[in-house]
Amino acid sequence: MNIFLKWIVNALAVILTAYVLPGVAVTGLGTALLVALVLGLLNILIKPFLILLTLPITILTLGLFTFIINAVLVMLTSRIVPGFFVQDFWYGLLFSLVFSIVTSAFSALEQQTN
Repeated sequence: MNIFLKWIVNALAVILTAYVLPGVAVTGLGTALLVALVLGLLNILIKPFLILLTLPITILTLGLFTFIINAVLVMLTSRIVPGFFVQDFWYGLLFSLVFSIVTSAFSALEQQTN
């Protein structure tokens, strides 16, 4: 899947996830595109550093601490992008879980069509 199509799919996943979760709001498609972009950049630039920094606790929890890191990145994205609102940390955690499931489903659909 090319990068532009993946960006669009992630934006649609943001909209769908915000629709499912009552504590998350996105004002429109433009905001969803910006959320997908910022979240992708944070995952590329900051997430590896956070995983390395928290490596002992990540190993101790058998990798489950990465869910906390994902929630923190979602909360940071909600602070950066106007029009994207996440009520609290728990909705950030739920958002990251549902977003992962939705993007995996979209990816599986794309694999079946090829």
